[in-house]
Amino acid sequence: MPPLEQIGAAALPVIVGVILLYGFFRGVDVFDAFLAGAKEGVGASLGILPTLIGLIVAVSLVRASGLLDLLCALAGPLAQLAGVDPELAPLALLRPISGSGSSAFTLSLLERFGPDSETGKIASVLASSTETTFYAITVYFGACQCKKLRYTVPAALLGDMTALVLSVAAVKLFG
Repeated sequence: MPPLEQIGAAALPVIVGVILLYGFFRGVDVFDAFLAGAKEGVGASLGILPTLIGLIVAVSLVRASGLLDLLCALAGPLAQLAGVDPELAPLALLRPISGSGSSAFTLSLLERFGPDSETGKIASVLASSTETTFYAITVYFGACQCKKLRYTVPAALLGDMTALVLSVAAVKLFG
């Protein structure tokens, strides 16, 4: 194993050891604090579980119903009008919904077009400059049991659209 990997492999045990020593010297019962934190984490996870299940079902329905394909077919001509490969439309539509799905699609674009192609560069910039909007909203709003999404969803989707436009512009200008 190269020296850098050895350092990386030792980093986590060293960090845990430093935390344990810090707690010990501060008089904190580290094990009880760990158990309290773990209990709180499990409670939070159970609290957002129904919302996550709903999101997974919604993503599955969008994919299985053909809605994603329909939206991609509608977005294709807009992409061509903007001088962008229509193959990027599914990534732009999938990224706010599914992180793993958009990562897999980005990888397929990179394999098909190459990482140095304009399409590959736009896909890379877009995938790294946007968030899985609906997942983030589900987790954060589910954790605090907030149900009022009146401004959040439109603002987040506007941010995703801005990231798409700026990803294309950045690659066209600097790529």
